[in-house]
Amino acid sequence: MNALSAVERRATIQRRTLETQITVQLNIDGQGKSHLDTGIPFLEHMLEQVARHGLIDLDIVAKGDLQIDAHHTVEDIGITLGQALAKAVGDKTGIRRYGHAYVPLDEALSRVVIDLSGRAGLEFPVTFPQNRVGQFDTELFHEFFQGFVNHAQVTLQIDNLRGRNTHHIAETIFKAFGRALRQALEIDPRMQNILPSTKGSL
Repeated sequence: MNALSAVERRATIQRRTLETQITVQLNIDGQGKSHLDTGIPFLEHMLEQVARHGLIDLDIVAKGDLQIDAHHTVEDIGITLGQALAKAVGDKTGIRRYGHAYVPLDEALSRVVIDLSGRAGLEFPVTFPQNRVGQFDTELFHEFFQGFVNHAQVTLQIDNLRGRNTHHIAETIFKAFGRALRQALEIDPRMQNILPSTKGSL
């Protein structure tokens, strides 16, 4: 057995502010199970895609100032998820590091590319046809990913290549995000005890 495969890559992170109270439990080597209680149904639908397509077990409980709007809660979920991923992945020895995925849904097609680089960087040149999906403000997708990137310390590029339906576009992005994460986090049997960087650190 690869020694790395015996390491449990799990994390629990709690974030408490005057605006939100969030707990994220994460198992990178899971089965795609999710338990999501955030008060934001469409975000939960998207996070379910990340868990299922990333084969990540994900438990998120969030309470925020939704009486104002969803901004603080969405951003802080991204932050806390990023912190949990950074903790669970550890020193990154033996992982593939890079991941990418193209995902279609009917007329929509999106591409996500990720590098577990140790550097925060987000490119998100996505324009949604509608400002809202149900009650969810599509501007908040950027806030979610920016929070995630800043605290996971990853480079993330997200492109919507085509699409007319806002729900479809969002779903392709989150499914592709999950699949790209899964690829980047996989243990490479040829990289046992090797860090995927010529710098000697990530």
